[in-house]
Amino acid sequence: MIDRIPILDAQPVVESGARPAKAVSGEAFDVSATVFREGHEMLGAGVLLRRPDGHREPLTAIRELAPGTDRYGATVLVTAAGLWHFRVEAWGDPVAGWRHDAAIKIPLGQDVDLMLATGALLFRRAARNIKPSGKGDPAAARAALGTRAAAAARAALDAVATLLSDTAIPAEDRLAAALNPEITAILAARPLRDPLSRSAWYPVMVDRERALYGSWYEFFPRSEGARISPDSKHPRSGTLRTAACRLDAVAAMGFDVVYLPPVHPIGTTARKGANNTLNARPGDPGSPWAIGSPAGGHDAIHPDLGTLDDFDAFVARAGELGMEVALDFALQASPDHPWVRSHPEWFITRADGTIAYAENPPKRYQDIYPLNFDNDPDGIYAEALRILRHWMSHGIRIFRVDNPHTKPLRFWERLLAEVARTDPDVLFLAEAFTRPAMMHTLAKIGFHQSYTYFTWRNTAAEIAGYLRELTGPAAAYMRPNFFVNTPDILCEYLQFAGPAAFRMRAVLAAMLSPSWGVYSGYELCENLPAAPGVSEEYLDSEKYQYRPRNWGAPQVTAASIGPFLTRLNMIRKFHPALHRLRDLSFHAADQPELLCFSKSSGGTPGGPPGRDIVLVVVNTNWREPRAATIWLDMPALGLDWDAEFVVTDELSGESYLWRQANYVRLDPAVAPAHIFTVST
Repeated sequence: MIDRIPILDAQPVVESGARPAKAVSGEAFDVSATVFREGHEMLGAGVLLRRPDGHREPLTAIRELAPGTDRYGATVLVTAAGLWHFRVEAWGDPVAGWRHDAAIKIPLGQDVDLMLATGALLFRRAARNIKPSGKGDPAAARAALGTRAAAAARAALDAVATLLSDTAIPAEDRLAAALNPEITAILAARPLRDPLSRSAWYPVMVDRERALYGSWYEFFPRSEGARISPDSKHPRSGTLRTAACRLDAVAAMGFDVVYLPPVHPIGTTARKGANNTLNARPGDPGSPWAIGSPAGGHDAIHPDLGTLDDFDAFVARAGELGMEVALDFALQASPDHPWVRSHPEWFITRADGTIAYAENPPKRYQDIYPLNFDNDPDGIYAEALRILRHWMSHGIRIFRVDNPHTKPLRFWERLLAEVARTDPDVLFLAEAFTRPAMMHTLAKIGFHQSYTYFTWRNTAAEIAGYLRELTGPAAAYMRPNFFVNTPDILCEYLQFAGPAAFRMRAVLAAMLSPSWGVYSGYELCENLPAAPGVSEEYLDSEKYQYRPRNWGAPQVTAASIGPFLTRLNMIRKFHPALHRLRDLSFHAADQPELLCFSKSSGGTPGGPPGRDIVLVVVNTNWREPRAATIWLDMPALGLDWDAEFVVTDELSGESYLWRQANYVRLDPAVAPAHIFTVST
């Protein structure tokens, strides 16, 4: 049933409140609702936050977002991790209504005595409404500053009521007392709310900041320190100890998360060879996603990589450098996994009695058995939870989940809820390049981040359209992670492209999304595909062979765009606006290959107040220079339409005086983008 004052379509609300919206600690987000009432009576509205411990924050007033729309909104801030709730409250404001009418009628001599008598009654009611120290009306109590402040406010309103009742005082003077700015301030902070309506409480799950913001770097430990000699028939794997030597360089580039593909034993049955061939040669290491051998399964370390002690040392070293380690969680098995013998019911048996291997026609994965979640769902759940807790006990608080869209949603919902119950700081990234409905539902049921379609959005129009989708209603529950490449994805845009293209895609990912990532080799602009224009697989893919890189070689250092990635990550760390998703605005350019966007925030978390504005212009054509006039949406920058301001390019250090319309020319051979700091 509709309330006395209707409150409709509150946002952000996910599935009518059945699932929580998402935020991170220190993040501001918008709350809105449609609020209206009959006739022309005055009304007010506010949003109330309830913390995880049950305490309530002071009521935040919300205002009509555009005249005549009845849509009210405000920005609120959550300050700690946990399950928060918000509700919208709306009320009639009889005192405000009286003040409006009295200011019109009394100067005209209409109903003067009646108006003043009515005002006296209302001001006395408003005075009684003010309670000290949490007593009485919760909103009024929260606004009170204590017993003395409440007493002073009551006395001021009672004094106005007395004046309004004193017929010896001219009506104009009595009205002036009721309209006094000090009295207005008291009533604004402590309105007489009659009638009062409240929406339901809606949940908001607040995670730690890494759930939204971070720079990821993926590499294969076995390639770091691997030995491949022309006179050797058997290449030698790198180890977790040699891989740890790479961590200093990764940290120096400003990355926050080191993501490792599976580090478990790899099966030999149907092992894939180089470039995904069906016949492995001696020394071919196989795909890390073909998990399991006589050496162990998902809770073991591949013997070539070392031991659990070596893994612990790797995680510890990353922590010393200020980075977290994310580990791949792939629920599948090689034909040699211990599960195949101990739990054959966990797999699909074909008509000929053999176990079905994984297929995504025309792709075939003969070295991998998918799980059958219908035969023993509780058993698989218990084993998956055990594996997660095993690695959590070894310092892993982030998991990148391989192909979650190929497993039942209710399995993930149950598993992620249980981990969140005991370890709410553990985060899960969904590697689900799949249909939108599945991607969105995975986010709703508990995944903290998701891979996206970013790698296939190349033109300025495609990118802007996709980001508007991600920053719209979906931002209430889905957090993107923009990887520029993966071991599986060398997008066609980058195949045979020059360093300018790699820089441009890095700018887009790092500036548009709070979380972004690169797979090792991107900084070297590795771009040779297995089948040009047909396949997105890398030639000599690291999924099937060792790829040692001599990072210190002069020719490697000279070709690397690592310093450019370092600069992007430094810019991200310095600007809080780049830590958020919902603060994105696009600006017009009269050249279709130029993309202009901005991000803004209210200030540095924990630092002095101030508006942080980052304005980015990107040439999406990596081959040719492009020029355009940029037409800025000045209110989106918090500026007046005729304002002048200084922009400083964080890449070049040059500064310019800008206005609403500005000329830009970007030559990708020199710089693919401007990343401006706006000084007002």
